[in-house]
Amino acid sequence: MQRAVSMVAHLGLRLQALPSALGRPLSCAQDVLRRTPLYDFHLAHGGKMVAYAGWSLPVQYRDSHVASHLHTRRHCSLFDVSHMLQTKILGCDRVKLMESLVVGDIAELRPNQGTLSLFTNEAGGILDDLIVTSTSEGYLYVVSNAGCWDKDLALMQGKVRELQNMGSDVSLEVVDNGLLALQGPTAAQVLQAGVADDLRKLPFMTSAVMEVFGVSGCRVTRCGYTGEDGVEISVPAAGAVHLATALLENPEVKLAGLAARDSLRLEAGLCLYGSDIDEHTTPVEGSLSWTLGKRRRTAMDFPGASVILPQLKGKVQRRRVGLMCEGAPMRAHSPILNMEGTMIGTVTSGCPSPCLKKNVAMGYVPCEYSRPGTPLLVEVRRKQQMAVVSKMPFVTTNYYTLK
Repeated sequence: MQRAVSMVAHLGLRLQALPSALGRPLSCAQDVLRRTPLYDFHLAHGGKMVAYAGWSLPVQYRDSHVASHLHTRRHCSLFDVSHMLQTKILGCDRVKLMESLVVGDIAELRPNQGTLSLFTNEAGGILDDLIVTSTSEGYLYVVSNAGCWDKDLALMQGKVRELQNMGSDVSLEVVDNGLLALQGPTAAQVLQAGVADDLRKLPFMTSAVMEVFGVSGCRVTRCGYTGEDGVEISVPAAGAVHLATALLENPEVKLAGLAARDSLRLEAGLCLYGSDIDEHTTPVEGSLSWTLGKRRRTAMDFPGASVILPQLKGKVQRRRVGLMCEGAPMRAHSPILNMEGTMIGTVTSGCPSPCLKKNVAMGYVPCEYSRPGTPLLVEVRRKQQMAVVSKMPFVTTNYYTLK
């Protein structure tokens, strides 16, 4: 997702040549872009705005991309992710609806527990990745990607109408809230000062509604996209600036943009939809088999099950792997070759790792080349350089779980 002028030096990119996944500099089309509740706040704090998924978002602030990245790993950073689609699925048949669209076991979720899941099609392709939380308030809270906003909404609304026509009790509501991600090892300490709830009782992938720094009706979910401990806070739009301002009063907190978000998620081995996974990728190919619920596997009742389940037994041609290399950074679309120089795959995303001081990437290779430690070649700027298949995450994750 990313870019901006000083980030260019760090990532070795020319601004005009950045991949579309990272956003693009604003132009005369700026007026048609959607704005989050924090748009003016970003400008006031030196945010360098770019177009991303139809929204105007900060790619970075006054600090360099690398400085923001490292601050997140060592302290905590505040990201505006209000461009994500937030929805509520209501009614007695809400689980039936969601399980007709995703691969996960939604029925088994405990109150206020969430899970990463995947929308799939009948060919087994991934339509989007999303987080589904079964709330104690009696609805499913769903967060999915901004780049798939129209597609996801049409998919869910279409299924709502279909089930309603069959007499089912289900409805959908778009949540018009801001969404702030506070990420890093000191995130919980910072947030605890502004909430009455004991955050030690809120482990990874659970959520609760609470007042946060005086803003009532916030849903706080222990999750994020960086590999660090942290939360995402769904906040009423009118209170978003107040909440962001209150969080920034703590010197532990700095603003971070799309550039740091992208390199952080890559170090954590997390996929970016549209780059690392898409409609032509199955969960097994994408190394996301763990999202397939055990009960759902047995029932074979999710879209694409007849294609996806046989792949679990090894009938898959390619897999997503991690790669490390020295020399020039690997970028999306860089060819991956075997040691004989035959092209066997493609890099889907890559960047220099600020923490490891090495170049990391993800890509797809045939299964016989997917074992960690396998030596390969990557073509960068028409030159071949050595690479090795690596375990992911590249940087150890620090999610908070109850001991």
